[in-house]
Amino acid sequence: MPCRQLTKSLIKSFRRPFIGLLLLFAGSAFCQDPVFSQYYLAPTHINSAFAGTVAYPNFSAIYRLQWPGLSNAYRTYALSYDQFFRDQNIGIGMSILSDDQGEGTLKTTKLKGIISYNLQFANDWQIKFGIGAGFVSNSLDWNKLIFFDQIDPQFGIVDGLGNPIPTAEIQPNNLNKGYFDLDLGFLLYNPKYYFGLSMAHANSPYAGFLYEGSTGDEIGLPVLLSLQAGYQIVIDKDNKGNPRTFISPNVLYASQSGFNQINIGAYLQRDVIFGGMWIRHTLENIDALIFSAGFNVNGMRISYSFDLTTSNLGLNTTGGSHELGITLGLTKLEKKVSKLNDCLSLFR
Repeated sequence: MPCRQLTKSLIKSFRRPFIGLLLLFAGSAFCQDPVFSQYYLAPTHINSAFAGTVAYPNFSAIYRLQWPGLSNAYRTYALSYDQFFRDQNIGIGMSILSDDQGEGTLKTTKLKGIISYNLQFANDWQIKFGIGAGFVSNSLDWNKLIFFDQIDPQFGIVDGLGNPIPTAEIQPNNLNKGYFDLDLGFLLYNPKYYFGLSMAHANSPYAGFLYEGSTGDEIGLPVLLSLQAGYQIVIDKDNKGNPRTFISPNVLYASQSGFNQINIGAYLQRDVIFGGMWIRHTLENIDALIFSAGFNVNGMRISYSFDLTTSNLGLNTTGGSHELGITLGLTKLEKKVSKLNDCLSLFR
């Protein structure tokens, strides 16, 4: 996945979608993969060990529009499938993710295959190990980039006569780059708790366009480390023994190239209706409040969330962030319906 580059002062001053990519060629820039606020709708994107939480085909689609006030700065689309096969004790899955930064300035598409293996011990405890391997394609529209040497302190991105200012930056020979990407995942859970760890870009692939200062050495993608944890409080169950009303306090932590993010909050489901609230913190300030709501009927779940920006960028500047997710579980194709004696109702 590409690095997301942002400088708050530049965004405030120019509010142009491509300004955030100015630092694409600076080795000291912070980088961050896209992370969904509703990560529980498509958990295999953050941790491959979540593949196969149910023994029937499970499909998900999620769309994220981040900061539409900045000319739709980021658009991310994702599709996934996963399923558990009891006889082989493995989960398999596939996912495709497309990320559009700056209205086509930098586009990324990733196709990933996933396999997980499940181990049960001490009665109710289970461990899953997951591996995701895929191919990623990046494309850069050079003509949409603006560099520091193209900015006039008085007139902005034009000179005193209104003419565009040329740049001394050298365009790469190839504006399209494909590479192999590998991620690893671990998940530990029992009927009440779950704890996951994941590592994206474990092979540190070179994604194209980013170099090391004066040496010109290629820079591999920084590893994305993530932790997911939660607790499930079951209030009542249906006639099959599955949770019908439950609360799931949970936390998501992500760290990549000096950037840290922590989402902490809770999810509540009552029969077919659910909702939740989280705080997203960067360890320096509260970045956003996240609100979500939706319904879950006969294996279909539809959900919407809104990120209310609380950082210095401000809601009026960014327009917040929106996510729409749909999951569909083909429950009738499960060979044997059994009691799900674990805490992963949040992900179903």
